[in-house]
Amino acid sequence: MAFLFHKFQEGVKILAKSPTFARESRLLQFEADINLLFLYTSYNRLGRNAEEADAEEIIDMANKASLDDQQKQVHENVHSQVTNFCSYMDDILLLDQKVKDNQATSPATLHFSPRSSGLGLAVDGNSLAQDRIVPTAVPETKTLHRTEVSQRLKDLMGYTLEVKPSQIPHEDAGKGLFLQGEANIGSVIAFYPGVVYPPAYYRYIPGYPRVDAQNPHLITRYDGTMINAQPWGAGGECRELWDWTSSPEPKCTMQAGEKGSDLDGTDVGGNLEVFERRNPLAFAHFANHPAKGMVPNVMVYPYDFPLLEEDMRPYIPNVSFGNDEETETSKFGSFRFIKMWKSNNNESKVPVLKTLLLVATRAICDEEVMLNYRLSNSEHIPSWYTPVDEED
Repeated sequence: MAFLFHKFQEGVKILAKSPTFARESRLLQFEADINLLFLYTSYNRLGRNAEEADAEEIIDMANKASLDDQQKQVHENVHSQVTNFCSYMDDILLLDQKVKDNQATSPATLHFSPRSSGLGLAVDGNSLAQDRIVPTAVPETKTLHRTEVSQRLKDLMGYTLEVKPSQIPHEDAGKGLFLQGEANIGSVIAFYPGVVYPPAYYRYIPGYPRVDAQNPHLITRYDGTMINAQPWGAGGECRELWDWTSSPEPKCTMQAGEKGSDLDGTDVGGNLEVFERRNPLAFAHFANHPAKGMVPNVMVYPYDFPLLEEDMRPYIPNVSFGNDEETETSKFGSFRFIKMWKSNNNESKVPVLKTLLLVATRAICDEEVMLNYRLSNSEHIPSWYTPVDEED
């Protein structure tokens, strides 16, 4: 595969010099990223049986295909990887058929949890609406610790993630994200977990309007959707009904004249779903920005997860905040979604959940994961931040 990788690297260099990359626009930066992701994820999908002609065809397509066509192909490439990951997790965690048959003859296990109105994250962690008790069945899984799940995933997929002290040489680096094993270029490395806020609901993010004052685990997609990973934290040790509204919140000091979360009587709703908290890849929020002289090895991809994939849902560590009145969304069961996605198998539209993934921009082997933060607000750029590319 070495000769194919060299061809792709040359293709990336050529594309980087194209007029599209030189124009100034947030949208055009997104287009440039999709162009690169098309190369990286397509290269990954070629696998070990690829031939030189395959690589040349993909590079040619990257130069000629429309943005829409490239987006569709990137989504297909990434979704295929996510599907494989979820299949591995099922193999690791789901009980065998004999155990399932025994469970079928026994009373279902119910987990009773308070149903929050979703306002808990908006005002001091307290809900203004009356809590309800909602019985929800959480499927039984194998009693494996998170470290065991992580090791088994590495055995099956070739890599997993670990959070430990960063090797970045500055005092604010804190914990970093490390890949254990080997991941090829174009591999899905990590999920950015947490609560998804459409732009219409920014004011409900804890600490608003200074949402990033004491919360380093926030990220924004190109479409303006913001994800707050703080409630997810470091995950957990079981599959559970995750009540993100009861998670610890940052304590932010309001400045004179600033206005906090504006509730204005809006019923924002709270989604209480079953999540696999042992997810070994749900740690993208621990990836650090590279120090001066270092180069990032991953990039972000705004992945729209199709909610009709119910079996995969526990492994997608995100829940959406909001309702369909203010954002013109629709409901699918208890899920909230903002955008509709056309399935490749048919033209019907299906609901999606807006998430974010990290994708490898080169082969990664037993090293720290580095992400270009692309900070642009000059008033709040920390002293340790060094732009990877001054024009980026």
